[in-house]
Amino acid sequence: MSGQNEQQIAEALKAAPPIILAPGPKEPPTQLLPAPSDVWALPGGTAWVYYGERNRGLTRPVIMADGFNTGPSTPEFSWNALEFSAGFPLLSELRRRGRDVVLLGFTERSASILDNAETAIAAIREAIARRVGSHPLTVGGFSMGGLVTRYALAKMESQGRAEDSHQTALYFSYDSPHRGAWMPIALQGFAHYIRRLDSRFSDQMNSPASRQLLWQHIAGWQDEPDIARERKDFLAALERVGNWPQIPRLIGVANGVGSGRGNGIRPGQTALRGTGAAVTGTDLRSQSAGDDSLVATLRVVTLQRPEIRTTGMPDIDGAPGGTLEGFGILADALNKFTLLGLGVDNPIRSHCFVPAVSAVAIRDIATNDDLYVRIDSLSPDTSELDEFKLASQNEGHTAITEELSTWIIERLP
Repeated sequence: MSGQNEQQIAEALKAAPPIILAPGPKEPPTQLLPAPSDVWALPGGTAWVYYGERNRGLTRPVIMADGFNTGPSTPEFSWNALEFSAGFPLLSELRRRGRDVVLLGFTERSASILDNAETAIAAIREAIARRVGSHPLTVGGFSMGGLVTRYALAKMESQGRAEDSHQTALYFSYDSPHRGAWMPIALQGFAHYIRRLDSRFSDQMNSPASRQLLWQHIAGWQDEPDIARERKDFLAALERVGNWPQIPRLIGVANGVGSGRGNGIRPGQTALRGTGAAVTGTDLRSQSAGDDSLVATLRVVTLQRPEIRTTGMPDIDGAPGGTLEGFGILADALNKFTLLGLGVDNPIRSHCFVPAVSAVAIRDIATNDDLYVRIDSLSPDTSELDEFKLASQNEGHTAITEELSTWIIERLP
């Protein structure tokens, strides 16, 4: 294609909203969220507080940390995700039972987990200072938010100072990637390949939080997948504070099954195929195990069609766990520009994002044997959590279901 067409494509992409591979509501809420009872300005973030029904002040706080995304947290996004998106009104149910909901958000959701943990620590201290009475705190989060609060609580304990007593009886995580999350190398590679046209997609993949969360990462499309240095540093930081808080009871839920049954995505299959003139030849595939596995052929504007191949990966896209519509989000974004030649077919929309074994902290995710193990047949004591709950089906990552939500509610102190 001509340089002029390349320039037109670049201008169109940059003028559109960024391509963001993250969970969350796709549509605005159909109902207005209530006004918060209080708003706390925190270093690096904000907490929106909604008192429980009949509570006149902060009485039984439940701090709930936001997960990975790009840009600042908003109460509208969090309320929509936790109240309206999956059929169970988690926030209303908590408040009906007299719990005070504290939605913890961050100025930049893709910032370092360690940095956002400082915001979580500030929120915990603020809750203790404002609390009426002495009811213990519940602290946790969704997806990355579970790691942020896990580290925050463990750090407060490791400092051993009276002012750092977190007074938390229960820690919870909701489909948090305790052993790592997964983003297909094909999607990472495509993000970096179009960097010259629009860098924002690549920037998200290379953000501090992304590098810390992902089990395997590439910083450029020509790179070999590996554990990012930032992830190694984060795991070392967790180790220095004892890996987990020791005082609260630790519970977690997974949006994946415990039977070992995968989500039905077969390895090595085309997930996204270019049909427009600018992307004909592009072929992004589901991850397959083995050596020299083709996961992507890339062509955007230019005539070159480089390939991305991997070695030693498991069939992770089809593993049991919480799914993300990563291929579908990219396809929907590109299909808005069919007149510029960016149209694609999208046979497979989703992939495993947080394997079930990672969400319940029971196995690593580097092999098929671990990814597809029957968790139901393992001793619960092999998990790093005190208690966990798996979904009855593989479902969307952080889908707020009655099955998982009521299990957590029943365990609140």
